[in-house]
Amino acid sequence: MVTDTATLSGVTPMRARRARQSISAAHRGDARFAWLLISPALLGFVIFAAYPTLRGIYLSFTDFRVLGDANWIGGANFVRMMGDEVFWNSLRVTIWYVLLSAGGVIVLSLVTAVILHRLTTSTTIRSLIIIPFLVSNIVAGVIWTWMLDSQLGIANELLEGIGLPRVQFFTDPAWAIPALAAITIWKGLGYTTILLFVGLQAIPNQVYEAGRLDGANELQMFGRITIPLLRPVLAMVVILTIINCFQIFDLVQVTTRGGPENSTNVLQNYIYSKAFGQFDFGYASAVSLGLFLIMLVITFVQMRVSRINEADTE
Repeated sequence: MVTDTATLSGVTPMRARRARQSISAAHRGDARFAWLLISPALLGFVIFAAYPTLRGIYLSFTDFRVLGDANWIGGANFVRMMGDEVFWNSLRVTIWYVLLSAGGVIVLSLVTAVILHRLTTSTTIRSLIIIPFLVSNIVAGVIWTWMLDSQLGIANELLEGIGLPRVQFFTDPAWAIPALAAITIWKGLGYTTILLFVGLQAIPNQVYEAGRLDGANELQMFGRITIPLLRPVLAMVVILTIINCFQIFDLVQVTTRGGPENSTNVLQNYIYSKAFGQFDFGYASAVSLGLFLIMLVITFVQMRVSRINEADTE
């Protein structure tokens, strides 16, 4: 004879059903209350994120120029973009900037984080490192414009003081992008260092002790222990840094405005000039969509190659 589990536990099926009904009745208004709480954030997302994104995608297939209707032209903007020399130049400039700035930030942040992790536990030093990140791009751009000025900047005064010629940091096409990359490295170093430092703290000390017992030196432990175990955090930092560098705009506007000779005319600056300088919003939206797809592909490839959700534990 099979006995009902509810009866064995002293609870009849009828009583259990009534208990479930009373619980559901008590929580009947929770869903409405939850929607009420998230409605401001949801409304903000729809107005300031979802709608502008969908509107931008639609405009990329039109010839919208503010004073007039948005006429559907299909993929004409993208065909035009493929033959636009200024677009390809802006893409090359952006990639060159990303390689310099993202590469510099990641390498220097990793070295700094390892030094902090191995040599000091001072919270004061960590606080000082992250200060440049708290400075806005506009303020950083203005300050560094003064410091790198070819006539009165302190950087050129120091170069002249040690017998080197002055450098036209923002007016020489060969120096403009490296100068912008240096500012980005200075500003982003602290934030990525802290992220990597937190990842280093999650690595057990016993692993390093085992490495020392096996006779490994600091360089070998860095390559065979630190990097493999830090890979998920490092991959996340790489992706975030590259995305942030692709979005450079305000720093360029404050310092060079895309010059000299379009040597710093990054994609974001080109999009801005097309949209708000020439009022060609349709084509600007198409370039924006192209930039989004480029960043999407790069991020997907990075996640696949780095296996961001996996860590090497052996």
